[in-house]
Amino acid sequence: MRLINKKNKSYTQIFHVFTEEEWIKTGKNFNKNISTFFTGKKNEVFIHTHEEGIAYFIGLGKSTLQNFEIQQVAVKFSQAHKKNLQAVPTLVVADFMNERQFEELVKGLLNGTYHYPFEKDHVFWNAKFELHFENLSQKKLDHISRKTEALSNGQTACQEWLNKPANFKKPDILSAYLKNFAKKHDLKYTVFNRRKCEELGLGAYLAVNQGSAYDAAFTIMEYRTTVKNAITFGLVGKCVLFDTGGVSLKNPDNMHYMKSDMGGATAVLGTLIYAAEMQLPVNIIAVLPITDNAVSEKAFLPSDVITAYNGKTIEVLNTDAEGRMVLADALSYLVKNYKTDFLIDLATLTGSSVRMFGDTCGALFSNSDELKDLLIKTGDKTNQRLWSLPLWDIWKDDIQSDVADLKNISMKPIGDCIVAAKFLEQFTEGHPKWAHLDIAGVAFGNVGYAKEKAATGFGVQLLADLIENYH
Repeated sequence: MRLINKKNKSYTQIFHVFTEEEWIKTGKNFNKNISTFFTGKKNEVFIHTHEEGIAYFIGLGKSTLQNFEIQQVAVKFSQAHKKNLQAVPTLVVADFMNERQFEELVKGLLNGTYHYPFEKDHVFWNAKFELHFENLSQKKLDHISRKTEALSNGQTACQEWLNKPANFKKPDILSAYLKNFAKKHDLKYTVFNRRKCEELGLGAYLAVNQGSAYDAAFTIMEYRTTVKNAITFGLVGKCVLFDTGGVSLKNPDNMHYMKSDMGGATAVLGTLIYAAEMQLPVNIIAVLPITDNAVSEKAFLPSDVITAYNGKTIEVLNTDAEGRMVLADALSYLVKNYKTDFLIDLATLTGSSVRMFGDTCGALFSNSDELKDLLIKTGDKTNQRLWSLPLWDIWKDDIQSDVADLKNISMKPIGDCIVAAKFLEQFTEGHPKWAHLDIAGVAFGNVGYAKEKAATGFGVQLLADLIENYH
């Protein structure tokens, strides 16, 4: 999609974008038949054909709408009308739109092109498709074009890897992709196999990986800017490619959805893509502890006692609480080996967070008011919302063990997302600005492009906006 600051004498395709209030003011200038069917309500689309071409009237709803709502409308429009749209220069008529609002419109049009498996076969990726908008200078349009395409590339990668069937994303397949991505964008790429992990003492991660038929792939990716004294973000993404639950086997009814248990890692991957393509003036250290959680004669067992990277011992009560095991080593490894200003981990971690919030928001835990407030404000801005929950020490009592330093779950049937966060806190090594995001309910769910549950792309816009706009 090219964004152009010009207006031809005539267009065969036009997008008229209106809020309800704007339509009341200007709708009288159009054919009366249009007013009969179009009011500017949110997601309302009226298609008007005439001798010169075709016009799409797109409703945004009330003028008090948030910017992310413009993106939502554009996504739905892009998905619904892809078969009818033409690859021709197209005029956007939306005189009320400012730069940020137009950016959200373009984001939505591009993000709405996603389907699985993804191919750029949507008309918006056709070289002949141009979006003409007079309100902004060509310089600003060029910036929006670069930014929205980078974001779309990041979000698409996030959705694509989460949606892949389990046999299409084995550890070696994902590792090959990450290695090529790192080479393309000049990122430092490091991966530890099982033998190296044993040497380093990554015992909690290895406990999960030991049941796998595939070698360990504990992965570190480093994006570095040339800007001096830049902020450094440490990102950890849970990357369990498929979660059977291990010996504590999951109910098989919905086990096919467990290909989604790498939602934290895909959010981190999408953010790295955006940062690299935009050349953001920050540093990012990303740790992706790649493995599956399999059932085998070598799988770890309930009652095992494991020694984690930081030396703490963990009594395993449930092998289906594997996410916090791999995250424990990833967090402590990152903190002990890298200096970061902020430390954020993301994980499709607990059913508890799903039962609490459904698909409305992720659960947020942080030991820093600054980081917590930043994440909540950015979540509200991008509609990738988070709700803060406590990290009171009383929750630590529930994971005290008789035979180890910690248990990997509480035996109480309550508050598991809080218990999991409290468990992870023990592996942050006192990092002063840490946040844990449990995104189990929001990373994978009902979407407009698929009949079944599928990847939402949650986390990419949240992290990209946070990192890009932190000062």
